[in-house]
Amino acid sequence: MKEKMILWMSAIVACFGVISCASVGSSNTKSLLVASGFREMSPETPSQKELYAAAPAYKVQRVTANGRTFYAYKDEKNGTALVGDEAQYQQYERLAVRQSLARQEYQAAEMRRDAAYGWHGAYGAGIYGPGAYGPVRYGAIRR
Repeated sequence: MKEKMILWMSAIVACFGVISCASVGSSNTKSLLVASGFREMSPETPSQKELYAAAPAYKVQRVTANGRTFYAYKDEKNGTALVGDEAQYQQYERLAVRQSLARQEYQAAEMRRDAAYGWHGAYGAGIYGPGAYGPVRYGAIRR
C-alpha cells in the first residue's frame, strides 16, 4: 500500500513538473535542452526569420512543417533557437522531471534537518532528557 502511494505521488509530481518545465523561461531550460541533444541554430532564410520573429520567447514550442514534427525554443537574448526532434524532447522531459524530483527531495531533507534542530534540548539536560543516562535518583544528587 505504501509503495503504491509513493508511486502515485511521484506520478503526480512528475506531471506537474513536465507541465511547468515546458513553459518556464530560464537558463535552466536552455541547459536541459542542450543536454538533451537540441542544436542551436540561427535563422538564415527570410522564412526562418519570419517564423523566429513570430515565435514566443523562452518557451518550448511544437512545430510541424513538411510532415515533420520538431520542437523549438527561442532564445531571444542570443538571437538563436534550440531545435530538436521528438526523441530529444522526450529526453528533455525526463531530465526536467528528474531535476524537479531531486530539488523536492533536497528541500524535504532541508526541512527535516531544520525541524530536527528545533527539537534539540527541548527536554532538558542530556541528549534525550533528564533521565537519558539512567534512572534519576533524587536523593542521590547532593549539592
